[in-house]
Amino acid sequence: MRSLLLALPLLLGTLAPTQAAISVGIGISVPGVNIGINMPAYPHLVPVPGYPVYYAPTANANYFFYDGLYWVYRDDIWYQSTWYNGPWQSADPIAVPLFVLRVPVRYYRQPPIYFRGWASTRPPRWGEHWGRDWEARRPGWDRWDRRERPVMAPLPTYQRTYSGDRYPRELEQQHSIRSEKYRYQPHDPVTQQAFERRGQPAAPSSAGTAKPAPQASPRAQVPMTGPPGEAGSQREQRKAARVENRSAEQQTRADEKALAKDKRQEAKDLERGKDNPQ
Repeated sequence: MRSLLLALPLLLGTLAPTQAAISVGIGISVPGVNIGINMPAYPHLVPVPGYPVYYAPTANANYFFYDGLYWVYRDDIWYQSTWYNGPWQSADPIAVPLFVLRVPVRYYRQPPIYFRGWASTRPPRWGEHWGRDWEARRPGWDRWDRRERPVMAPLPTYQRTYSGDRYPRELEQQHSIRSEKYRYQPHDPVTQQAFERRGQPAAPSSAGTAKPAPQASPRAQVPMTGPPGEAGSQREQRKAARVENRSAEQQTRADEKALAKDKRQEAKDLERGKDNPQ
């Protein structure tokens, strides 16, 4: 009996590290969170019509891009990242940009069960879901002047060349590549704060001290340029972004036509069922 008591602490000591390793391996992917989503390659992103937000129609996730950040809604939690496959950081509902929250229900590819019964052309009922305290802190979140929709951020298509073993996992490496290849400056204060919380500037730094550009209405805002000598690369990037946007808009129209066709077919099937009851 005494031998058993002496051996028990040793046995428990060998089990504890194993249990700790399992819990960390399952839930956490330092320095971000493992949310169970893996994008092996750069996703196909399409503009949400009428919104400065992109969504991924072929992804098996509620996946969006807005103002320089990727956003995923999963298990009632919002996550954000500067790169398409993470690492992801969770965001408080108060810290999610309004235009992301305004995206209609129909663009959530994996809508949670409580979305059922909500109008597909309207945003989710976040005030109803998160409660009065949240809605009191974000009054009028679902109302805005659609004529003042901000310009869409160009997609960071440079990330297409980084997949598989080439995908950068360290935040410092991601930030270094982004600073070199993506010159867009976020205009949304919530997005800017998200970059600050990540310990990254919202836009690449430039040599010297420049005077701040005059602030125009959201419609007139455009990505700011970087240091002198980069105007050519900036023009090429904006040109590529315009081509990408046109292609995405064409895909959106095709998706909408396909959806309308499916609805017409569904209506015909329902009518046929009424005419031919079992």
